[in-house]
Amino acid sequence: MKFAERLKEQRLAHGYNQVYVAKYMQVSQVSISNWERGLKEPSYQSLIDLANLFGKTTDYMLGLEDDDKRSKN
Repeated sequence: MKFAERLKEQRLAHGYNQVYVAKYMQVSQVSISNWERGLKEPSYQSLIDLANLFGKTTDYMLGLEDDDKRSKN
């Protein structure tokens, strides 16, 4: 699964709309839309912030792992 698909999947799973994520990330809603459509990619810091928002690892968000190995303590 690609980053764009993971982002949309996680956003919907958490019940967030693009406007909410955009405000959290301090970017435009168009940026979130472009990321989800695979037209653009976020900066490294934005990737980290998205992973934190969804409680996932960056590797999971990037599609490098199918299993989220983040500690669930």
